[in-house]
Parts: sequence; structure tokens; C-alpha cells
Amino acid sequence: MEVQYIFMFWGFLYQIKLCQGLPELIRVGAMFESGDEVLQTAFSTAIDRVNSDSAILSNSQLSASVEQLGHQDSFQASRKVCDLLSKGVAAIFGPQSEESSSTVQSFCDAMHVPHVEIRWDFRAQVENHSVNLFPHTTSLGRAYRDYIKEKNWKSFAIMYEENEALVRLQELLKDPSIRERRVLVKQFVQGKEYRKSIKEIGRAGIKNFIIDVPTEKIQMVLKHAQQVDMMSEYHNYFLTSLDLHTVDLEDFQYGGTNITGFRLVDEKAREYFDFLRSWKTEYDDFDNGGKKTALNTDVALIYDAVKLFSTALHDLDGTSRKIDIRKISCQAEQPWPHGNSIVNYMRMININGLTGNVKFDQYGFRSDFNLKILQLGQEGLKEVGEWTPHVGINMTGNYSKAYQEAIQSLKNKTLVVTTLLNAPYSILKKDDNGVLVGNNRYEGYCIDLIHEISKILEFKYMIKEVEDKTYGKRNEHGEWNGMIRELIDGKADLAIGDLTITYEREEAVDFTMPFMNLGISILFKKPTKKVPKLFSFLSPLSLEVWVYMVTAFLGVSIFLFIVARFSPYEWTNPHPCDPNPDTLENQFSLLNTLWFTIGCLMQQGSELTPKAMSTRVVAGIWWFFTLIMVSSYTANLAAFLTVERLVSPIENAEDLAKQTTIQYGCVQSGSTQAFFKESNIPTYKRMWSFMESARPSVFVESTEKGVERVRNENYAFLMESTTIEYLVERKCDLIQVGGLLDSKGFGIATPSGSPYRTALSSAILKLQESGALHMLKQRWWKRKGPPCTQEEKTGSGSASELGLDNVGGVFVVLMAGLGFACIISVCEFIWRSRKVAVEEREPLCVELCNELKFAITCGGSTKPVKKAREDHQPENGLPFMPLAGFDNVDSKATVS
Repeated sequence: MEVQYIFMFWGFLYQIKLCQGLPELIRVGAMFESGDEVLQTAFSTAIDRVNSDSAILSNSQLSASVEQLGHQDSFQASRKVCDLLSKGVAAIFGPQSEESSSTVQSFCDAMHVPHVEIRWDFRAQVENHSVNLFPHTTSLGRAYRDYIKEKNWKSFAIMYEENEALVRLQELLKDPSIRERRVLVKQFVQGKEYRKSIKEIGRAGIKNFIIDVPTEKIQMVLKHAQQVDMMSEYHNYFLTSLDLHTVDLEDFQYGGTNITGFRLVDEKAREYFDFLRSWKTEYDDFDNGGKKTALNTDVALIYDAVKLFSTALHDLDGTSRKIDIRKISCQAEQPWPHGNSIVNYMRMININGLTGNVKFDQYGFRSDFNLKILQLGQEGLKEVGEWTPHVGINMTGNYSKAYQEAIQSLKNKTLVVTTLLNAPYSILKKDDNGVLVGNNRYEGYCIDLIHEISKILEFKYMIKEVEDKTYGKRNEHGEWNGMIRELIDGKADLAIGDLTITYEREEAVDFTMPFMNLGISILFKKPTKKVPKLFSFLSPLSLEVWVYMVTAFLGVSIFLFIVARFSPYEWTNPHPCDPNPDTLENQFSLLNTLWFTIGCLMQQGSELTPKAMSTRVVAGIWWFFTLIMVSSYTANLAAFLTVERLVSPIENAEDLAKQTTIQYGCVQSGSTQAFFKESNIPTYKRMWSFMESARPSVFVESTEKGVERVRNENYAFLMESTTIEYLVERKCDLIQVGGLLDSKGFGIATPSGSPYRTALSSAILKLQESGALHMLKQRWWKRKGPPCTQEEKTGSGSASELGLDNVGGVFVVLMAGLGFACIISVCEFIWRSRKVAVEEREPLCVELCNELKFAITCGGSTKPVKKAREDHQPENGLPFMPLAGFDNVDSKATVS
């Protein structure tokens, strides 16, 4: 009975054995080419770690069958793969070269054996029995593109060695936004040095590089770039290799060059350090001179490939399917029936390995993966961000730490500062003795500004003048000149002066925040004073008002004359002693009325006074009218006679654009010229057309020549408003015409990508908040000598002296009135003399001379009455009796 139970127990165990899905020993094949010894060691280590993990394949063990073959030897690969298949393998790993891998792939597809790869592959379609753990080309290309767009490089160069690099970077090259930037593509000549190619790109003004070379050549490329002076703090290098963390970059980490790259290996993975310990046992170079040897991407991928394959077998084993691994002959061409199942399981599952989450999309590509962004600093490569397919670039670096590193790198460093001499920004000191050298030769607002900034950031500087004496402009070939060119060529670290921040310049260099805000305005010579007219005293009232005044005077006089004659109360007794007069007299004759109204108008009055109520109302209204008109005239007369007015032919840019008599221009190769050239405003476009077509040219080489042309010619100079303020303060014959045509600012320019820009902007902001910038401007803009008077600045004063030109017309009126009075006086004498006969008849001229002599001698205030002498007696028979009072007439005359 006991023997029967024993046989039943062993029969049960046998049934379990028959139902087990996986065999106890699973053989896997691997093919490694010459030079892949490290990868082969990593494969063996990965097999050992999987076998030691009880959670994976607890009832089975992996056994590796490794074959060696030459590099890119496809014939040998075809023979070796058949040897592995004949041994009975569940999968084949490798090889790495494209030629050999393609050969192995074709055999594995034919025999339905899983082929596991960890190499870069540009194929757009995956094979049926292939599983590749290397990131897909399209996804990796998007990561490169997103990083370049995040850095916002305005220009960069792609330098590669192998033709496959253009496939890796095709997502970057196809992006529409990248096409708008300046991109140079150059291939290194294989087997030759890199210096010449890098130097050629540097001469084109490129400071941003995308380098695609094998990992083992990265250090050489950077060394050659350093030897041709292309590894400054203004240069940026992005390496497409995923193994940048394995390269020794100690020679470059203190130069300030921005070197970045991606890393696929996840050093925070759970099994990372466990694998490193096993790796140290297997690989003697783990600790090399005290420096930890980081895992390269291929080593991490081979481990993840083995883990993925083992996990797929483990999940497949849970289905209780019997999987037998048999020997396969290449000649028989009988496929393995379980190969498709293993491949499908490997594509469906996802694991967390040394390269992060291993996951495949519906097409069998590994598209969902994370990349760490590494940047070289003084402490070595540091993780500053990451890229994910769904989010893109996410920079997680410590900004404050990077800022402090930039501040520390500036201390005790000597920067080359280029400037353009232009008062008051940069001025060359007068040195009669020849003792001024270095920075002591210069002074000015910008010189003081850079000095204050250097004290804050604790750096040294050396000032140099720009060689071609221009600010910087890009020509039709895309080449720059002036200070911008010197920054691009690396001849200067900073450019300071009245350098305007423009969009075009911002594409070539970087600018700090503005240290001065301004705009374009017009400099013109002071207009001539308006020559006063002889009768300028008539100017307070218009001709129309004067006509109405005369009309009102005549109309009121006639109206008053009529009213006075109509009113009975204006007719009075001429002889008050006679109570019953025969006649009444009216004082408002036509001449008397005119005299009354003119006296009221002149506010002098007259001996005539209205007596009737009606005439008094007319007089009162006339007095009110004259009060308002005379007061208005007097008030306006003071302004017209005491305030001199200027006659300016232009008042603003519109006036300048409408005329052609006055020429106008600006500094060539400057921001003002670029403003008019690029403007879409009709007025400014018309002005640009005039300036461009004017002959001789209206553009000048410098501000000094423009100012000289304004003072000597009929010329208006378009320039920055702050410079105009400085010139007007010192040159009293110049004025600013109109307001600002635009709004812009002056900034300090640095090479593109300069790490010092943020520090410089912070220093400028600190000076602005402390009021130092305002004090600097007051120091250099305020005139040191006697200032221009208000009259000199504006050409007018609130109370200027009156000259003969201002009041000469009044004298003319006086003389004319006196002359007219003389004429009337003579006429009155002649008219009266014709009616008065003198006893001794004398000629009229003699009488005129006698009367003139009597008037000149001033003999008294009385004179005898001259009687008309009659030849016949009056009708009543009585002789004519002379009036009393004449001394020479006998008062006792008798009848003859």
C-alpha cells in the first residue's frame, strides 16, 4: 500500500513537470563585435543579476551563448547566427553595427526568433520579430528641437561627422520656426582634425554649436575648439550623444563655456547602484583614479534588454503554456512557434530599468522616455532639467545658483569694453602732456556708468575705441559692422555708448535693461527773429476788427448827431441872460459829435456833455464799448510789443516731410537710419525716400558732422533726444523741433548668450533705484559754464526791451499827425485871411511870415484883432466901429 502511494506521488510530480511552461535552463544568444568587450561584460552581469533575482524566472535560469565577430562583418554574422540557432536559443541580442545587425535580423525573422537590439536605428518601420530598446529617432529628434527652441538661439551651426546625424536631427531641420533662424550645416572630414572646420564657422560669427560625433571623439572636438579660441563663456555647445556624462570634461569646466547634452540613464533608478557594484566586480575600470566611471547608455540598455526579456518570459510562464526551446537549423527553415508570443509580450509590458520606463508604442518603437538635461559647470556636469514627450523641456536648474556662479566668475576678471566717442557718453580727454594712458584717457557718462557697475560686480575693464567708428548695422549680405561686429568676433566683451536697443541688433547680440530711455527728435538751428513791422502796434487787432472799429466810430457819431438833433433837451439858449431867445443852439454839430466820440474812444473826454437821456444812453453804451476794446487792445499790445516771436519754417516731422527746401538726414549705420528704413508709417516712409534719394547724401558719418552741418547749412538732423538736450544746453544757436518720433532705450550690449547680461542688468537696476543714474545725467548734461539764457534758448522773453523797430510806427503816426495839423493850420490861416481885409493890403505870403514870426517870438498871449476894411459905408449910414481891445485903433472915431 505504501509503495502504491509512493508511485502516485512521483506521478503527480511528473504531471507538474509536464505542465510547467518554461524549461529549467533557457539559453539566450548574444553577438558582440570587436571593441564591444565592455558591452559583453555588461551582458554577462545582467544575466547573473536576473538569475539571482527570485522574483523573475524563479524556476528557470538563463544561460548565455556568446559569439564574437568582426566589426561590420555581415558574412561572419550570418554564419554565427546559424550556430546560435542550432544550439537552441530563446532570443538573440546584438550585434551593434548596422550591417551585421541587418543580417541577423533577416535570419531571426525567418526563424521567428526574437531579436533584441539596443542600437540607434533610423528605420521608419519595425520588423516583426525585432525589439529595439534605443529611443526612436523621431522622438529623439523632437527632444533636440525642443531644446534649441528653449534656448532661443538666433543662429547656430550643426557640425557632424557621420551621415546618420542628419537623420537624427531632421526634426530640428524641418521645424518652420528654425528655418527663420540662421543655421549653418557643416560635416567634419573623417580622419582629419576639427580645428579648421570649427574656425571657419567661428569666422561667420556663430557661437552656438550642435555637435554630432561619436562619444569617444567628443573630448577631441572640444579640445580643438579650445585651441582655436572657440571655448569662451560666450560659446554654447550642445552634444547629441547620450553618453556625455561618461566623457572627461575637467579641462573645460572652469572656462565658463556652456556645454550641455542629454542623458538617458536614470541614476536615480532603484537598481542603479546595485548594478554598479556588480559592474565594479566584473569591470576593473569602475574606479579609475578615484573617479567613478558612469554607466554609458549601451551598458544600461543591455541590462534593461535582458530584464525586459526575462520579465516577458515570466509573464508568459504565468499562462501555463508549455514552451520548449529547440534547436533550429537554418537549412530546414522551420520557424520557432513561440517566438511571436515572446516578442508580443515584450512590446506589451513596461518595466522600470536603468534607462527609466521602458515602454513601446503601437508601432513597436520606444517613443515614451525621459531625458535628463546635463550642463557643465565649475563642479562638473549637473542635472538642470528634463525632457518628456508630453511636456517637452522643463528646466529645473537653480537660477540663483547659476546667477551667483556668473557673479563669481566676473570677480577679478578683465573685460574688454568697446565704445564710440560721442559727447557726453564717451569723450577723449585733452592730454597736452601725454601722460594719460589706458582707461584714464576717457571720460563721459558711459565711462562713469561702467565704472560704477565694475565697483558693484568687482570686475576690471579695458576701454577701446571701435575700429570703424560706427555703431553697428547689418548689410545686405547679413554681415555686421561697428561695435556689434566686435562683439560677434569676440574682440570685445561689452559695448557701451549711445547704442540703441533694436530688434535687428537683438538678433545678433544680447542687451541689458536700458540705462536711459529716449526717442528720435529733430535738431535744427534757431530760427531768425521776426522783423517787426513799422505799424506793428496795429497787430493786436486784425484788419477786420479795425474796419469794424472805424465803422462803429462813424456810425455812432452819425447816430448821436441825429439823436441829439431830434431830442428837444439838447437844444439850449445861447444867451442865458435873454429869457426869450429867438433861436436855440445845439452843441452836437457834426464836427463836435465826431470830436466827442473820438475823445471817448481815446479815453480822453471832451468839453461836450450830453444833456438828454437819449444822448446819455448812447454815450454810455459807447463808453462801455470803448472800455472793452481799449482794454483788449492794451493787453494784447503788451504781448505783441514785448515778446519777440520766432519764425520757424518747421514745427514737427510732418512739416519736414512736406517741404523740400530744408534737407534732413541722420547718422549712417545707426539705429535712427534703421528706424526710418523699416518704418511703415507713411510720413516716415516719405522721409526715408527723400533721404535715400538725396544727392549729395544727407547721411553723415558722426554726430559731430551732423551738428556742424546743421549750424552751417539749411539742414535738419534726426538724432536721439538725449543728445539733442546735451547740445542745446551748450550751443545756444540750436533748438529741438517737435516731440519724439519713437520710444527706445540705450543698453549695454554683450555677445549672444553671455552669462554676464543678467548681472549687468541687476547692477543697472541697482544704480537706477539709488538715483545714481539721475545724478550721472545731471553731471554730464548740465552745462558747466554760464548757461544759455531763456531768451537764447527759445528766442523770446517774457519782458524784452522795446526797440525802435517795435514802436517806430507810433512815431510815424505822430509825425504824420503833426504834419497834417500844420497843413490844416495853414489852410485855416489862408481861409481866414481871404475874408479879413487889412488897411495896408499886403500879400498873403507877407501875412503868413508875420504870423509865423509872431508865433515863434512868443510875445504874449494876446494879439490885436484885424478888421476887414470896407470901401463903402454900411446901409444905415453909420461907419463901422471897431471892437475894443486893439491898441493901434483910435477909440474916438468920428463920422467922416
